[in-house]
Amino acid sequence: MNSFSISQLSQFSGVKPHTIRIWEQRYNALQPQRSEGNTRFYDSSQLRRLLNIVSLTKTGMKVSKLCKMSDEELYGLQKEYINEALEESDFEYFVSQMISAGMNYDENNFEKIFSHCFIRFGLFKTYREIIYPMVNRVGLLWTTNTIPPSQEHYITNLLRQKLFTSIDSLTTEADNQGAWMLFLPEDEFHEMGLLFANYLIRSMGKKVIYLGPNVPLSSVERALEDTGAENLLLFMVHKDLPEHIEQFIAELGKIGRDKKIFVAANKELAADFSKEKAINWLYSIEDLEKQFNNEKIEIS
Repeated sequence: MNSFSISQLSQFSGVKPHTIRIWEQRYNALQPQRSEGNTRFYDSSQLRRLLNIVSLTKTGMKVSKLCKMSDEELYGLQKEYINEALEESDFEYFVSQMISAGMNYDENNFEKIFSHCFIRFGLFKTYREIIYPMVNRVGLLWTTNTIPPSQEHYITNLLRQKLFTSIDSLTTEADNQGAWMLFLPEDEFHEMGLLFANYLIRSMGKKVIYLGPNVPLSSVERALEDTGAENLLLFMVHKDLPEHIEQFIAELGKIGRDKKIFVAANKELAADFSKEKAINWLYSIEDLEKQFNNEKIEIS
């Protein structure tokens, strides 16, 4: 796939379609092509160009000046500015640049940006302010099919490598009491959130039994019997029919009837199924952190 609509460019860049059109008309920022049916579309080089322009605006440069530059000039500026200290609030710069590096299969630049963020902000803030917004933007948390599968897999696996490395670097001894079991339900494969939860819980000195993605409940039940884990955490990201979700939650409640069950999901889903008292709903990284501070989470 090398064809993107203006709405897809907007999703990747965070710039509204109306603004993109203005940049085209005023500054000749992009050069859309036309299909046989006369529909405007953009290729991957145009997407990368837009991402470079957007990220460089965070350095204080004017859009009008950036739009007139060649791709080579924009890329040269990126190399300069990535080594300069930006304001801590300029997370958008790093979001755009990591997307651009991933779309261009540029592992060296991806590694450089990630390492810069990790050293400067730490993994928690890097995940919350950069990785999480990035995976949302490129559709890694949703089955939207708006990014070429090859690029989606490439970016996902780069992030997985970084998170696994961070997890392996933890040297604290796990406390067997209050162990956590982490998994994703069947047909659920987007494990960025689950991997970060793995890191966070381990960093709290807790034992984690990580089952990974696409795990049937029968396997979860057996693992609970074998390990005696007291806490069960899963993420529900994949869209499904309400009746299927209701059935899954009911079965989950039976399997973990004597466990503390945590489900990370959006608030809309939680509100629909909040009658299941066995479930503790999580809506953010901060909500998971609160569990270790004995803070109650309310559905708002």
